[in-house]
Amino acid sequence: MIYAQVHLTLPAWVSSDIDPLARFEDDDARMRFVAGLARKNVELGTGGPFGAAIFDGDGRLISVGVNRVMPQNCSLAHAEIMAFLTAQQRLQRFRLNEDGGRYVLVTSAQPCCQCYGASFWAGINEMHIGARAEDVMALTEFDEGPLPADWIGELERRGVMVKRDILRDECRDVLAFYSANGGTNY
Repeated sequence: MIYAQVHLTLPAWVSSDIDPLARFEDDDARMRFVAGLARKNVELGTGGPFGAAIFDGDGRLISVGVNRVMPQNCSLAHAEIMAFLTAQQRLQRFRLNEDGGRYVLVTSAQPCCQCYGASFWAGINEMHIGARAEDVMALTEFDEGPLPADWIGELERRGVMVKRDILRDECRDVLAFYSANGGTNY
């Protein structure tokens, strides 16, 4: 049988534990929230050690994503992709900022090559990153894939401002927690 539909879900705890009207005042608060998503995903065994969220220009939470690769049997179900998909469904547009608004992707770890590519077309204005790719590869078994040498410059040329190392140590701690607890390559 050829499947004509794809259905990806976030863990049930996302609906019950997250306030959909939440606002976050600053970069640290947003990153702390996203690192918490990643940690909870590991603690509850609902996916890998990555969290992401989309916020509007006022710090209002638009969507969240956590890694769901293994639970969903889908190599595309990375935290950033899940956040993009759920934001696009909530706002009913494939380019989030086509309304002239400002949208920020906050991610607990530097996007892999897949999520980096998806960022070009998702319609974000900023990308805030916790842990770096070298942290991910040093602390876990994940392969982040190849990025252009000037990946930050390429994003910025396309109108996406990048901020790195926001609460980097806290985000690294989530990756180390994952590995110390027998992390399976989600």
